[in-house]
Amino acid sequence: MAEITASMVKELRERTDAPMMDCKKALTEAVGDMQKAEEILRVRFGNKAAKSAGRVAAEGVVAINISADGKTAAMVEVNCETDFVAKNDDFLALSKALAQMVIDSNPADVAALSALPYNGKTVEEFRTEMVGKIGENMSIRRFARLNATGKFASYIHGSKIGVLVDIAGDEAIAKDIAMHIAASKPKSLDASGVSQDLIDTERRVAIEKAKEAGKPEAMLEKIAEGTVQKFLKEVTLLSQPFVKDDKQTVEQVLKSKGSQCHGFTMFIVGEGIEKKVSDFAAEVAAASKV
Repeated sequence: MAEITASMVKELRERTDAPMMDCKKALTEAVGDMQKAEEILRVRFGNKAAKSAGRVAAEGVVAINISADGKTAAMVEVNCETDFVAKNDDFLALSKALAQMVIDSNPADVAALSALPYNGKTVEEFRTEMVGKIGENMSIRRFARLNATGKFASYIHGSKIGVLVDIAGDEAIAKDIAMHIAASKPKSLDASGVSQDLIDTERRVAIEKAKEAGKPEAMLEKIAEGTVQKFLKEVTLLSQPFVKDDKQTVEQVLKSKGSQCHGFTMFIVGEGIEKKVSDFAAEVAAASKV
């Protein structure tokens, strides 16, 4: 009997997008024959999953769940290929269920989340069946499980931008701060959270611009420092002008309400995923040559 190795299972999964255990069973049934095992899985799941597996899933939704006491929260990003599928009832139900699972089970990573039970199957099995049924790639991209110092408030903008904010004090202002974050997209709570790489980049750009403008060498560092400080005010939550009253910063608004923000997390659907831009005319021309 042929030995079924982990690398064989991995290869078959990449070819078919079928669950790991089903890949192993198919390889065992096929006595290690990769092509035969692939055929077994395509009979079992249909060939849509295999065709969809390589396509970019950059659309989708963000789902949020907060515990009853407001102290624990979860946010999940689930991706698909088109906005049409992102509005599918089963897709939305799965996304919401995943956020609850993250709170309840505290999985270590996406693989652990995918192994949890859902509707009589594992999450991964259900996802694979949905891919085969709809004919579009879907994936659980990421999640966060957070504990609050104060209490969590949330805001989801059009299912595409999700925000969790941890605020102690006035709970009424917390929702407004969450909405502000979605609109203004700060990079961190304050300057201490901005990466040194970003600061260094701003400084270098400022110096080069000043040189091109003919500024004296002695002034370059001062100009760069001013530019960096302006940048930090623009990208840090507490320093940003509040969207509902731009005469006050977020920090000033919080102080006026006797409140303090301890942090926030924001997911933007598809952020960082390189979307494939297709040239339909070129595709038609290429197909005509085949």
